[in-house]
Formats: sequence, structure tokens, C-alpha cells
Amino acid sequence: MADLIEEAKRAAAKVAVETHYPKDARWVGIGSGTTVVYVVEAINALGVDTSATKYVPTGYQSKQLIVNAGLTAVEFDGVPPGTVLDVAFDGADEVDEDLNCIKGGGACLFQEKIVAMQAKQFICVADHRKLQPRLLSNWKTIPIEVAPIAAHRVILKLKELGSENPTIRASGSAKEGPLKTDQGFFIIDAPFPPLLIKSDIAAGKEGNGKDNVWAVEVLARKIRDIAGVLEVGIFSGLTGPQATAAGGIGGERPVAAYFGMADGSVSVRKAE
Repeated sequence: MADLIEEAKRAAAKVAVETHYPKDARWVGIGSGTTVVYVVEAINALGVDTSATKYVPTGYQSKQLIVNAGLTAVEFDGVPPGTVLDVAFDGADEVDEDLNCIKGGGACLFQEKIVAMQAKQFICVADHRKLQPRLLSNWKTIPIEVAPIAAHRVILKLKELGSENPTIRASGSAKEGPLKTDQGFFIIDAPFPPLLIKSDIAAGKEGNGKDNVWAVEVLARKIRDIAGVLEVGIFSGLTGPQATAAGGIGGERPVAAYFGMADGSVSVRKAE
């Protein structure tokens, strides 16, 4: 089964890169996680000249992938002001029918979000297990990056919003205490019931938190507004092209998501 999942990730990455990697790419965002290994592999397999291309990682792991593949890595704060990335490829922990995503299982959510929002388009690559009708169907918690000094205050506020037993994510060693992100922040994993999507709202359901029923963007905004929160691992709202049409740049919701299926095929979902 594990081998089949890895092959599904590889297949999705190959199709996504072949479809969306720009011919004359100059700036490319590279996300974090197990699927992105195959994204970098697929970029090298294209056989294109990458000597003038800079790859922007979302964390330590993705930077090592870029460097080990013989590509040029540039940290996000080293990107010239005003530069817009041609494309950003990343994985997800869960994706709903509207292409909203939960990310942060690998603790890189803040950098993943700022890279996605600096790109013309964000392309999500995952295996079929990640596609669910609604967020928090299979992946049960929302990762939230918080300042250590504010962690317990944030937990209290999350409980007020309806989260049962939000917890600070532990590192691999009890001796080291809580896991720390590349920013030196903590991750709080906050359980909530499955989140409503646009069709639920259109059908008359309310997502304002009453009875702990939330719409994706409403809950994301409520969590982001808590003092001490750096970023929330819900990626929703505008896609890159929608943000551009509105006069901005970059969007945190993918314009397309590629899922490697159990039968070896690749399923493509595109944002409206």
C-alpha cells in the first residue's frame, strides 16, 4: 500500500509539473512535504534549462530538496521586492470540493502561505486520500502557528470558538519540549467539526459558529484575529488569478489540484 501511495504522489506531481511549469520560468515556489519530493523530481525530468531559474523554498526541508537536485534556492526574504513568482507547487493535508486546503502538518504553514500568495498561481499536488468533501473530514485538526508567549492564551480563545482540546504540538523528543517552526513559533492543533463549503451555504446552512458550525473562511478569519496567532493552516479565499483580477497579487487557494489515484490515474480539480 505504501508503494502505491508513493506512486500516486509521483504521478500527480508529474502531470502537475508538465501542465503548469512555465516555459521560461524565472521564479518558482517549492513547498514542503512528502509529495513535493516528486515535484522537484518532475522538474528535473522536464530537461529544461534551469540555470536562470530561482526556486523559493517554504522551509528547511524544501530548501534541501532544491539544493540536492542541483537547483538554485533563494530564501523568501532574498526575493527582490515586487517580484511575483511564476508558479508555486505545494502539497496539502486535506483539500475540499472548493479547493480549500488544510496545511501545516509538517509545521511550515506560514512560509507555505506567503510563498503561495506571492505567486501567479498555486498548484496543489497530493494523493487521493487528501481529497475530501469538506475540510476536517479525515484530517481532524487545524494547525495554527502561534507565538510561544501567547500559546496558552490562544488555546483559551480557541476553546471559546468551540475547539475541543486544542493542544501544543510536541517535538519528537520530550526533552526538547514543544515543536518549533522555522520562525521559532509553536504549532497548536485545534480540532473542529467538518467545515461548511459554498454549496452548504447556498443550501441555507449557517456557518457563523452557532452550535459550532463554521464555514471555512469565517473560522479562518476568527482564528487569524486572535492576538498571538501568526497564521492559520486554512488556505482559502482567492486564487492567484482572482487576486490579480482584483488588483492584487497571489492567492492562498490553489487554482488547480492534482490527485494521484489508487488506480494509477491522476484526477484534476480546478477552481471556479
